[in-house]
Amino acid sequence: MNNLGILSAAVMVALSAPSALAKVSEAEAAKLGTELTPMGAVRAANADGSIPAWDGGIKSAVAGYEKGMHHPDPFSQDKIEFTITNANKDKYKANLSEGQMKLFELYPDTYKMNVYQTRRTASVPQFVYDATKANATRAELVSEGNGVKGASIGVPFPMPQNGLEVIWNHVLRFRGVDVETARSQAAPTAGGSYTLVETSEEIRFQYARPEMTLDKLNATNTLFYFKQVVTQPARLAGTALLVKETMDQEALPRQAWTYNTGQRRVRKAPNVAFDTPGSVSDGLRTTDDFDMFNGSPVRYNWELIGKQEVYIPYNDYKLHSDKLEYDQIVHPGHINPEFVRWEKHRVWVVKAQLKEGMRHIYKTRTFYIDEDSWQVSLADMYDNRDELYRVAVAHGLNYYEVPTHWSTLEVFHDLQSRRYLAMGLDNEGRMYNFDAKLSEANFTPAALRRAGIR
Repeated sequence: MNNLGILSAAVMVALSAPSALAKVSEAEAAKLGTELTPMGAVRAANADGSIPAWDGGIKSAVAGYEKGMHHPDPFSQDKIEFTITNANKDKYKANLSEGQMKLFELYPDTYKMNVYQTRRTASVPQFVYDATKANATRAELVSEGNGVKGASIGVPFPMPQNGLEVIWNHVLRFRGVDVETARSQAAPTAGGSYTLVETSEEIRFQYARPEMTLDKLNATNTLFYFKQVVTQPARLAGTALLVKETMDQEALPRQAWTYNTGQRRVRKAPNVAFDTPGSVSDGLRTTDDFDMFNGSPVRYNWELIGKQEVYIPYNDYKLHSDKLEYDQIVHPGHINPEFVRWEKHRVWVVKAQLKEGMRHIYKTRTFYIDEDSWQVSLADMYDNRDELYRVAVAHGLNYYEVPTHWSTLEVFHDLQSRRYLAMGLDNEGRMYNFDAKLSEANFTPAALRRAGIR
């Protein structure tokens, strides 16, 4: 792929070496908030100005917005600057992933990318910026990269020195504190028919709480609690999952439980990890595909390739709108491209190679992580034959009442079956509640059983 190498070969070697695990100095950390953004991105515009300088992102809600609403588009007047199709994709291939190029080839008559003006809207609360700067000089990988210590609230490595640090930034990025969601997913057949699966989810982010301290994190070793209950269709309703995610996965691996409505029992579920098929996903994603990547990174060697300018979904408020119905979005082969906004952004590129002796259906994974938010925006997954197997796309926007940049929809394309999973549909449902008050009592096996009973 073109344009990957903004880092020299010598630096690349250093980034992969164990010695690169050293903490950032105070002098280097001082660049955060000056030449770098508070999250570690390059503040300046790119050479030709197609990526503007970061000016703080979205700082307040759009006029007329009230909590509980779907988020009005701050840029509804923006026009499409150009459209990438199968016919002209080679002109733009320097700024496309291999997975994007493949989607053009598979769907030459229907897949396209409408490209808009780039707007660097990512922002988080000031306490997260403050914590990120503090983390820069004290955070470190532990357990051979299978955990992090010395960090809380903000991203641990705003000036990353290797691929593991970048992927932990994605895992630990700020997404609110207590969140309730009601989301749906669709796995259409090749012909486009689908059954909607509706879920209710609760997340308590221990790591991100404003009052969180390093001592508390060390004592509890807890990153977040997650509970998911299927509410529709009737044959699946009541199926439930509970996850306690840990900071140091070597000291204590992820803890998970499931509730089965047929057995009416809660069971410990140690296999809810890695390449176990994702719950109610029709086999179209793995467990560690959720949120584009989650869980322990232990099965892979992580290589930091560098930075690249790539077209990624951004400010996808049109796709998020409650004026749309799911049938308008879910089409055969891929979601309706008319509602997707693509912008050029700088991304970190990280390549994950399966370690010798480890097992996973993905031998290689390439992640494209937005420099402003640390959200994985694109992921290309390869099978054991080194052939492109799946392509994942996260459609992000700024939830400006928090604020935080997070996805509104994640799409997982299975290139072999010509099917995809659209996960996170919320157009016809209620909006995320970032003001939820969730206690640890919400996330016990007993609470899971109560939630699962129809």
